[in-house]
Amino acid sequence: MGVEIRPYDPEGDGTGLYRCKIAFERGLGANTGGDDKAAAYEDKLTEEYRESWLAWVDRCIADDERCVTVAVDTGADTTAASSDTPTAEVVGYVFLLPQRLAHVWDAAVLNELYVAPAHRGTGVADDLVEAAFDVAADQTLPLDRVVLDVDPANERARAFYERHGFEGWGEMVSRPIEP
Repeated sequence: MGVEIRPYDPEGDGTGLYRCKIAFERGLGANTGGDDKAAAYEDKLTEEYRESWLAWVDRCIADDERCVTVAVDTGADTTAASSDTPTAEVVGYVFLLPQRLAHVWDAAVLNELYVAPAHRGTGVADDLVEAAFDVAADQTLPLDRVVLDVDPANERARAFYERHGFEGWGEMVSRPIEP
């Protein structure tokens, strides 16, 4: 199993990236907040959401083509239905918001990091987060920090981020938007 870390290619990686996004969202819903949160995350995964999210990714990479980095398993047998040519399977990604959105938290924002279960513990997540750090280092930021939110119940993710030098920097809270 060979894994390549490279910038996202919208022409060839869109389906695989969104497949990982679905797994990311379902993992957030199912593992970090009970049945109501799981249902809310599942309910949003519509075709309209897919189109909207991939269009947003395209707008972000138009700002900085490196803001979405994918991990592809170059040894995967994923022959495309319309071709006899094997293609690489997207098995993870990291999404660092482009610099123009840095004022969201006055820092580089690590929006999402996901690695498929079969590739966890292999160093793929380490390589992806390092790719995000490289992009962040090239951004001009109000605060020289990379920020993210991680669910307190996700002990594995918290340990991973701590191992990469992250520390507590406030707490995110939320409430529903009611008309």
